[in-house]
Amino acid sequence: MYADILTDKSRKVWPPRNIPYFSPSAADSDPRGLYEKVRGAKKESRGRQPNQGRQTRIGTSIGDIIQRDILFAEKHYARYAGENPPFVFDRNERGEPMFEDFAKMSKIVEHAGQTFALFGTSDGVMRVWIPELGREVRVGLEVKSKQTTYAKTSGYSMRNGPEEGHVKQCVSYSVMYDVDFYVILYVNGARKAWDMTPAEFEKNPDIAAFGLYITDEMREDLLGHFVGILDAADKGEPPATDLGKWRFNDFKRTIALSLSDEELDALRRKVAAVQRSGLPDWQKRGPAEALADIERIRAEEAESQAKEVA
Repeated sequence: MYADILTDKSRKVWPPRNIPYFSPSAADSDPRGLYEKVRGAKKESRGRQPNQGRQTRIGTSIGDIIQRDILFAEKHYARYAGENPPFVFDRNERGEPMFEDFAKMSKIVEHAGQTFALFGTSDGVMRVWIPELGREVRVGLEVKSKQTTYAKTSGYSMRNGPEEGHVKQCVSYSVMYDVDFYVILYVNGARKAWDMTPAEFEKNPDIAAFGLYITDEMREDLLGHFVGILDAADKGEPPATDLGKWRFNDFKRTIALSLSDEELDALRRKVAAVQRSGLPDWQKRGPAEALADIERIRAEEAESQAKEVA
């Protein structure tokens, strides 16, 4: 099926050319970065260490494993368990499982006077039988990998539920695929040990799953956020950049060079306040490094312009 869809150019799904679009994975990105994207800024390439590329590919492979497991369960689970599997993948009009390239779409949205698209694909749209309702319900699936330490999926680390950005991503998908329920599954590539006692495994599981019910209010908030970005772009009024989301910002140079003196001073004051706060050092480090990166980009640009004049 992958060979068929990847070699059939007629099935290629592209973002719209005549209207702006947002990717669900960027739902919680820096507002200033989204603003610059809408205004036509080109995505900047980020130099990556070799381990980062491998880590990204391993994370993708973890999602592939979960998708494969669900497909295997659909085929073999009943034979061994004596009952149907709780979850199976929904299917598209060709009978292909609803995930990745088989579910990619560009959904046109009209909201609060703005027209834009949500473009991308999901880790999956599943079906589950709900006895209380007497019917099947479509449920989205979002798989997120953790790889730095086995503690990332412990009960303590996940005590506050799924990450906000992951919830917003699922809200975007709920609009695209018309689903009200989502499962966010965290899968940890790190392990405490190969052999663990039941108590150790209970304290340090390699997975953590959360059920999410997406309300109309959640969808309104997210779509309103995107509309706010578009309104700001129409007016030429850039939102403040969020230094906490600087690391994965694809428009760093554009933002750094477009900041006004007033905006830069505001960022300096904010970082200084964070450094004086009682926050742990790891929370202070990110904003400080982001500001230093902005200062470096601006200094390099000023030096380059001075050389050109000379």
